Amino acid sequence: MLAPDDAMEMNATGKDVFAARKPVKRYRHPFVMALTVAICAIVLLPVATLAIIALSGTGEDWPHLARNVLPGATLTTLYLLAMVSVGTATIGVATAWLVVGYDFPLRPFFSWALVLPLAVPPYLAAYAFGEFFLFSGPVQSALRALFGFASPQQYWFPEIRSTGGAAFVLTCVLYPYVYLTSRVVFLMQGRNIADVARTLGARPAKVFFRVLLPVARPAIGAGVALVLMETINDIGASEFLGVRTLTTAVFTTWINRSSLEGAAQLALVMLVLVLLLLAAEQFARRRQRFHNVRATQLKARPPRVRLSVPGQIVALVAVTLPVLFGFGVPLLVFGQYASRRLDYLLNADLAEAFVNSIFTASAAALLTVTLALLLINAVRLSRSRLTGGLVRIGSVGYALPGTIMGLGLLFALARLDNTVDHFARETFGVSTGLLLTGSAAAVILACTIRFLALAEGAVRSGMEKLPPHLDEAARSLGKTPARSAALVLLPLLQPAILTALVLVFVDTVKELSATILLRPFGFNTLATLVYENASRAVVEDGAVAALLIIVTATVPVILLSRALARDRAASM
Repeated sequence: MLAPDDAMEMNATGKDVFAARKPVKRYRHPFVMALTVAICAIVLLPVATLAIIALSGTGEDWPHLARNVLPGATLTTLYLLAMVSVGTATIGVATAWLVVGYDFPLRPFFSWALVLPLAVPPYLAAYAFGEFFLFSGPVQSALRALFGFASPQQYWFPEIRSTGGAAFVLTCVLYPYVYLTSRVVFLMQGRNIADVARTLGARPAKVFFRVLLPVARPAIGAGVALVLMETINDIGASEFLGVRTLTTAVFTTWINRSSLEGAAQLALVMLVLVLLLLAAEQFARRRQRFHNVRATQLKARPPRVRLSVPGQIVALVAVTLPVLFGFGVPLLVFGQYASRRLDYLLNADLAEAFVNSIFTASAAALLTVTLALLLINAVRLSRSRLTGGLVRIGSVGYALPGTIMGLGLLFALARLDNTVDHFARETFGVSTGLLLTGSAAAVILACTIRFLALAEGAVRSGMEKLPPHLDEAARSLGKTPARSAALVLLPLLQPAILTALVLVFVDTVKELSATILLRPFGFNTLATLVYENASRAVVEDGAVAALLIIVTATVPVILLSRALARDRAASM
């Protein structure tokens, strides 16, 4: 019998050693396919409801929207997407390779600290940066004191309330998506690729750009795709900074013009845009699949280069600035506000909102990652275009603004509850009432639909680094597909699974728009408590809850980063 390592070797021609033997039986898995279809149907439920709402309108608002709203909002959205994608990709990939590939002071600390901006919601970051860069804020005040300026006419300072300012804010808090997916891939690459390139005389910079960067391209694409969808969905930061994107146009059409049908029509335009982005990401990643040769090398730690003193200074600056802007500035601003109302920490409403946030985020994270694993495993088992297309459909929930998606789900659940209640009355003479509408289960379901793409992208980036026939090798030794997945794939996917769990947990803690519509009466999360306090102009009370959101989201981020850290020194 072959040893497990030998079973996963490739011969010199690049073919499997199993090629000359009896091929492994391909399983059709009708149950897995049915489960995949069911998951996609649940994800499409609010989208279908939204389409029905859009088609039910008379269309009288569409000429105005097409002439005055859609062109400008679309161009602004595309401009914002371009800037944020370039910024997050540059920061995320560069910082990931610095902490994985090089040794410099405080490297272990920054390996997890670089994820901290993920705990800051974009709408809170926009408010913090607005206060920080105001004329009366610390930055401009220090600038005037340093150079003796007396008025803003005497100097130029970039305007934070602009499209460029919104791109800066979003980049500061969204780059960890790219950092996490890139870092996982760099950690999983092992020693061989970099070592072989260096033995051939390649310098570290050439190894990165010519070897490691192409290998990490699928994961980078997955991270950037998540950033783009998060940017499209943002409404709080864009609205506060005065940037009219498609999402803000949807919201203002619904609220200001009282046109739900027009808002739904604009949301469908956004859906088309996101589907095009997803298709472009898949097209860019075609045939870009790289795998380690031996399973024993999947957990090998990449070597790190000891930097010179100037290089260490540059590296420290490069990893400090993203943490400082993405996490330090919001923490400073909200910390100052919260310090004036420390007594609010003992408020019963705050404690209840905290418990509700932890419960909904934990449940949504577990459910979402479980469904993502099922979808990814379905693709791996069936290897059909149909299954791959169904999994892509599972990403559309992330394309819709939370308000519109929550509204579509609210109508769908209300119709379902009414149908069940009518059936129970006619058949059994009892009323079931509202089973899902206005319940915590509805909030969890909404977050699962919204963030399924988030979990699927993180798990897929890890799955694509595994040898394609790894589970087939296990099944050739008599293991069932389920057992081979549990014993072989899941342990190797642990970094990617942890990443997915934390991403969904953190985003659920920060989620606001869908929760406001779907929550039960009297059910508050930290995000809705911030919203209620802000609507009553109680800024300091809202700051305490906002700071608690950041702290709550920071804890799992730190735990994830420490779990993924590979700090043991490795020689060249």
